[in-house]
Amino acid sequence: MKTYVAKPGEVEQKWFLVNAEGKTLGRLAAKIARILQGKHKPQYTPSIDIGDFVVVVNADKIHVTGRKTETVRYYRHTGYPGGQRSYTMAEMLQKKPTLVLSHAVRKMMPKTKLGMHMFSKLKVHCEVPKHGYSAQKMQPLDL
Repeated sequence: MKTYVAKPGEVEQKWFLVNAEGKTLGRLAAKIARILQGKHKPQYTPSIDIGDFVVVVNADKIHVTGRKTETVRYYRHTGYPGGQRSYTMAEMLQKKPTLVLSHAVRKMMPKTKLGMHMFSKLKVHCEVPKHGYSAQKMQPLDL
């Protein structure tokens, strides 16, 4: 019996629409990362990008359990000496709620060039009608 290896031209990539309203952050991020990598398909091959596109709406209405809103911190650097800035999850959910979900998904993806290419297929939005991907014939995905 031969081992099947998927080829990039043979793979059909679908578009999925996920409503994040009321969903738990970590569980949703893990399921989205699995779809982006293509692990839900029977022809999964680790060295080939066979994952699907995922559009997430209502990212600002995501649910976070426990005291993570006060304890989890996000860091960035301005590029200047002493320019490290840190924000709590509560501040990030108010300022840029899409970054909280994308950051959680990005940390669950492979840390390679292929992983970053897979991650680029994630589109996160706060509102339903403003995503602009209606021509892709997205299938609703209930996670």
